[in-house]
Amino acid sequence: MALSQRLEFRQSQALVMTPQLMQAIKLLQLSSLDLAAYVEGELERNPLLERAEADDHTPPGAEPEAQVMERNEDLSPTADWMGEDLEVNRASMEQGLGTELENVFPDDGGAKTAPTETPPPAYSEWSGVGTGGAEDSSYNLESFITAEITLADHLAEQMALAISDPAQRMIGRYLVDMVDETGYLIGDLDTVAEKLGATRPAVEAVLSILQTFDPPGICARSLTECLALQLKERNRFDPAMRALVEHLELLAKRDLAALRRICGVSDEDLVDMIAEIRNLNPKPGLAFGSTLVQPIVPDVYVRAAANGDWQVELNSDTLPKVLISQRYHAQVSKTTRNEKDKTYLADCLQTATWLVRALDQRAKTILKVSSEIVRQQDGFFTKGVQHLRPLNLKTVADAIGMHESTVSRVTANKYMATSRGIFELKYFFTSSIAASDGGEAHSAEAVRHRIRQLIDAENAIEVLSDDTIVDKLREVGIDIARRTVAKYREAMRIPSSVQRRREKQAANA
Repeated sequence: MALSQRLEFRQSQALVMTPQLMQAIKLLQLSSLDLAAYVEGELERNPLLERAEADDHTPPGAEPEAQVMERNEDLSPTADWMGEDLEVNRASMEQGLGTELENVFPDDGGAKTAPTETPPPAYSEWSGVGTGGAEDSSYNLESFITAEITLADHLAEQMALAISDPAQRMIGRYLVDMVDETGYLIGDLDTVAEKLGATRPAVEAVLSILQTFDPPGICARSLTECLALQLKERNRFDPAMRALVEHLELLAKRDLAALRRICGVSDEDLVDMIAEIRNLNPKPGLAFGSTLVQPIVPDVYVRAAANGDWQVELNSDTLPKVLISQRYHAQVSKTTRNEKDKTYLADCLQTATWLVRALDQRAKTILKVSSEIVRQQDGFFTKGVQHLRPLNLKTVADAIGMHESTVSRVTANKYMATSRGIFELKYFFTSSIAASDGGEAHSAEAVRHRIRQLIDAENAIEVLSDDTIVDKLREVGIDIARRTVAKYREAMRIPSSVQRRREKQAANA
């Protein structure tokens, strides 16, 4: 076989993940908070980006100070009532005013005071401290009033009064640092004693003091100990209550017969004891210094239109408003001389351009997907969750001409505000359950809603089992298996029929 060399031209198409495409995909799946943080970082890194709305601290309707000064140049008080020929002589000024200068300018430091006169009392330097201080003072009383007391600070204040021994106070500080946000002491006391060079009884003695602090139940090592400390505070930790607290697993199983036998009390007393247990706080530490919960900000608003349709619009507050500073780019371009600066400026301009385009494309994609979801789930917005239709990503993707992965990224961490509440966009995508009569399939979320309605309507005499719920659902045309009903019921944290019967009988006793 002969070997030869030749040149060939080939043309092919390939999808390449460019950095700009990766950036657009990343922005598409970010939530509104993450997107705001990302844009803030880009504003700091890229000098060509600027906010669309500049910060303006001038009150609405107020004129800038320069304009006010320019407008009032010829309206000074001296030009009004002193005339144009102003005399600088003190006697002439007093004659023109008709009184002494001290009556017109009481704080005038330029006026000479007789040596024999007592100088007027001056303000103390401490007058700037507190609510009557100067305007430029950095003291802010509101920062002290609104400061939230943490659990560690609350326990430290009590420990300073209850423990005076330095060694015990050191152990107490170490134990306070081991208390989590719910108020429980995490860690082993033997390990604490070894690290601090103390004995186990010494650590337990300090712990017993900490467990008497407010709130009751603090510094407990288990739920049983937490409830016991609160019952001791109320002077209700008798032998029967001790037995109930030590067998909380039976209370969780609603095995009231076993609890009544172990505690040795009647049905009425057991119901009162359980009610008292429910009034206790299993997490006493959450009342202090709790983590701030960030409220959900919807990305899309859905409102009823006048013609009966639904109007979908984006929440402008969640959309970052950035622009490319063309003026600054033109100004800097004139001063660039070397190739390195020109390359850096070109990269910044390209990055800024792609970011603005990606943000605009992200907003359009969210609006397009949300509009299609509203169109597909029109029955939900009109009549409620029982009319929610089965919907998957492929149906929406085919309707709007996009890929399923794009729809999946759009619906992640995005929320829609409706007249029925705020829902995540993924809430509207549910699996389908076949109809028993061969008709239109039912949404899994709608079936869960029907199961909850059936259980809420039952009474203590006729508690519905999972098989009974299956029969009732088939009567309305829903073909579902018993294990599916049990799975949905457990997902909604609804106990079994046996446990519900015990609870209802105990409540009616």
